[in-house]
Amino acid sequence: MSINAYKQTKLFDENLLLLESDFLKAISQLTRLRILYFLRKGEKCACEIIPEMGEDQSNISRHLNYLKDSGILNSRREGVSVYYRIKDERVFVLLSLVDEIIRTQVKEKAKTVKVI
Repeated sequence: MSINAYKQTKLFDENLLLLESDFLKAISQLTRLRILYFLRKGEKCACEIIPEMGEDQSNISRHLNYLKDSGILNSRREGVSVYYRIKDERVFVLLSLVDEIIRTQVKEKAKTVKVI
């Protein structure tokens, strides 16, 4: 069987998997998650985000650009300031689902510890 024929018989789309992987990678880093939650309340200037994160300006700028390039944030320039906002609020639905899974796992582990 050729590689192309094999790919056509797969149960998933490789391109979609790659896009999903890239998206999840973008939100899986701690500083980027903190940025997302900080922006949940609305658009913020980079000058507000950087001090809130407590990290180097260059590091936060890289994370902001990564999130923007990943399609998770939008930005706009106003004079010398750059403002960032969440592009699609459904990212928080995904994070809520992750929170639910984690809570369930913690409860299951707690039950296991009680049994022992």
